[in-house]
Amino acid sequence: MTTPSDPEPGLSAIMSERRHLINLAYRLLGSLAEAEDAVQETYARWYALSREQQDAVESPGAWLTTVASRICLNLLGSARVRRETYVGEWIPEPLPGEQADPADRVTLDESVGMAFLVVLEAMTPAERVAFILHDVFRYSFPEVAEIVGRSPAACRQLATSARRRIRDAHAPAGPAAAHAAVVRDFKRAWETQDITALIGLLAPDATAIADGGGRALTFLEPIEGGERIARAWVELAQRALGTVTLLERTVNGQPGLVAQRAGVVETVYAFALAAGRIKHIWVVRNPEKLRPWKTD
Repeated sequence: MTTPSDPEPGLSAIMSERRHLINLAYRLLGSLAEAEDAVQETYARWYALSREQQDAVESPGAWLTTVASRICLNLLGSARVRRETYVGEWIPEPLPGEQADPADRVTLDESVGMAFLVVLEAMTPAERVAFILHDVFRYSFPEVAEIVGRSPAACRQLATSARRRIRDAHAPAGPAAAHAAVVRDFKRAWETQDITALIGLLAPDATAIADGGGRALTFLEPIEGGERIARAWVELAQRALGTVTLLERTVNGQPGLVAQRAGVVETVYAFALAAGRIKHIWVVRNPEKLRPWKTD
């Protein structure tokens, strides 16, 4: 029998897997809140096992990864149905550069960039899981097959298809300093309502997409075209004059902006660049997705 002075063997090792599981689940789901729920469910299933069943698991870390991945695979299937009734566009949950809990800290690399996550959203659940497990976390195809429930050859094809989607839709991120300079210039032009400068910073075929989730006022349809976006942003500046503060912040590992009102983050802006100009702007205003920004 385990007593307070006789802690469960391997407890620290089991809990040390939490950060890996959070990192995996966030990339699979695009939502930190859903990732935390998936990891919580994973641990609940582990502790539902008897001591004998736990002892029989050769690699608890591999067991936890398998269970978490399968939970995420199921959630991805149901998420597609839920997002059909979502008010407006659905954008992955943005992450701040500073994250409070070390155990839940997501590593901010290219695989969590907003542009990357948006491409992942277009994949089938099986494609996404196979690609993330193999290409990002370096699991072998036999290991992926065990998790996804398909043959290694089928998983290889899924990852290849996902890789093709990434290549076709996602331009590699340029130097962070250059990205930051463009975002800084955009902020300055926006604050001064310099429409000519804004148009010059935006690609002619740029798009802007907003996510309010029906909980915050924003535009429901994507805005297409650099000039249309520039005019919309000048209008936003005129409406918010004197009440909103724009701050440069890291968003999913890349330079972005946040808008604060009375010290509270109301909006997070993520950007993707192509050829030195802004190609995409993602505007997240759904307060449920801004929970990690409350201490900004």
